[in-house]
Amino acid sequence: MQLSERQKKIIDIVKNNEPISGDRIAEQLGLTKPTLRSDLAVLTMTGILDARPKVGYVYSGLTFDPLLQDQLFKTPISSMMSSPVLCYPDTSVRDATTSLFMYDSGSLYVVDPESKALLGVVSRKDLLRSLLNNHDNDLAITVIMSRMPNLVTVTEDTTVLKAGELLVKHEVDSLPVLSEDGRDVVIGKISKTRIMEHFIQMGSEKE
Repeated sequence: MQLSERQKKIIDIVKNNEPISGDRIAEQLGLTKPTLRSDLAVLTMTGILDARPKVGYVYSGLTFDPLLQDQLFKTPISSMMSSPVLCYPDTSVRDATTSLFMYDSGSLYVVDPESKALLGVVSRKDLLRSLLNNHDNDLAITVIMSRMPNLVTVTEDTTVLKAGELLVKHEVDSLPVLSEDGRDVVIGKISKTRIMEHFIQMGSEKE
């Protein structure tokens, strides 16, 4: 994986104007800041740029290491996904809440009892909203879950970079990992925490 032309332009802009904010970088390129989010993430994670709070981006002086970038961003999530916490359509809000906190999970995946195919996702926010609205705690979880096919999912060969981009774009904490055989069976979960642990581990090994 090589740096894109836009990423190279960003490096030049930072070199000539450091420290510089993301908004000013976007302005010089004639783009919006959200458009540059993934580019800036790549450049900071590889150590080429340094993002300093309330200061802006500065050039670190480090050279681009294609091998490190491949290890950081091209790694398939199959090597770092964690076990999902599953529940079934007839699970009550009360039992779902208990499971969520028992396993310290940010979300529960609702699956078909027989096929194990993904039917929906229930987050902490969904459960909290249900409790605050004084819904019956024995209410089936299907009433408050987000349903397929409107869910964002990945497969085990999805790269870390792609998974990270989806997490940021859709503002969620984790994504269900589905089987690649078309049956939509939940085989894992990839979260922001697991991706960050991957970056930290790779950075530590590089030192």
